[in-house]
Amino acid sequence: MSPNERPPDLAELRAEIDRIDEAMHRLLIERGEIIGRLIKTKKTAESGSAFRPAREADMMRRLVERHSGMLPLDTAESIWRVIIATFTYVQAPFRVHADFSCGESAMRDSERFHFGFTVPVVAHLGAAGKWWRRWRRRRAISASCRWPRAPRTVAWWTVLEGADVPKIIARLPFVEREDHPAGLPVFAIARPHPDAVVTDVEMWSIRVAGWGVKPAQALAGLVETAAVPDRVSDGAALLASLPRGRTLEEITLALVDAGASVRSRALVGSHATRYTVTADARAVPTGR
Repeated sequence: MSPNERPPDLAELRAEIDRIDEAMHRLLIERGEIIGRLIKTKKTAESGSAFRPAREADMMRRLVERHSGMLPLDTAESIWRVIIATFTYVQAPFRVHADFSCGESAMRDSERFHFGFTVPVVAHLGAAGKWWRRWRRRRAISASCRWPRAPRTVAWWTVLEGADVPKIIARLPFVEREDHPAGLPVFAIARPHPDAVVTDVEMWSIRVAGWGVKPAQALAGLVETAAVPDRVSDGAALLASLPRGRTLEEITLALVDAGASVRSRALVGSHATRYTVTADARAVPTGR
């Protein structure tokens, strides 16, 4: 500040902050009015879930890329997540059934960061059991640990096999980075709306006989995979993440070449491309 320049007046600065706060509030009210018209146009209240994971992933990517200034990116992202999730809830109310078996505090942080405090949360220990039947035909989203944490973990994804059942529809967080305040890798599971399905990355449930070190090593260089013992196939139940450019036939051939045999394969969902924040604050797609 030059010697002839007077210091900023605190009252004027606070008035500016109040003006911006009021403008932001009015814009939120305006957004709500548009959502009201959207409900009437699309009849979302009658047709099912308003969750649009592909659009949300793209919104989060664009937010990261345009962000600047002293406001932490974590704060900006959390504000937008609350806005998006709350208006989604207003369109078609739903509950989040959260699996706390991978850590209550971490899962609760993830659930609140991505869905806010307006959306009700129901806690569970484990992603399999009777509660699947309670929520799967209702407007609900399940937040489940992305990969099993222990050798004896149940292969929860097998209940997503078949038609007319919920599927994996998103992978959280939408944009990953170091020290993310809600960085626990989580799958969002729900009954997908036909026009909201995004298939950048397909999720497959694969039952394999003859599972061991060699088959595991064969898949390690191809796809992300979780494996738990499976009595049905007398081997292992796999959850495989197949990005675009990678085919199920490749995975099957790699397993067979490694001495395993594939007993069954079922598509259990899909999600948008994963993005990672680089050192220069760009959001770039992650290969796997």
